[in-house]
Amino acid sequence: MAATIGISAEVRERVMAKYSKATAKKVARAVKKAKKGTLKSGGSGKKVTSRKQAIAIGLSEARAEGKKVPKAPKKKTAKKSAGKTVKKVATKKKTKERKAKKKS
Repeated sequence: MAATIGISAEVRERVMAKYSKATAKKVARAVKKAKKGTLKSGGSGKKVTSRKQAIAIGLSEARAEGKKVPKAPKKKTAKKSAGKTVKKVATKKKTKERKAKKKS
């Protein structure tokens, strides 16, 4: 009780940890494996060389186990540009011209 003297419940809630101890262990394990050179990426199976990627893998594993971890940031989708549409139309025209040449 002596440690919480002078701190209201509201302040304590704001100071609470974002990550659980179990999450911290997962991240530490992933970073240690990355340093050792044995941590592999889930998708491609390649060796992880980036510290940031090792941390992301640790957080992802903790999330999968239901540990206390903030939600992953949402990926932004790129807007389609008009330039791509123009290229597609030009490519279709060229393809039609080639097919016409082959027929004749």
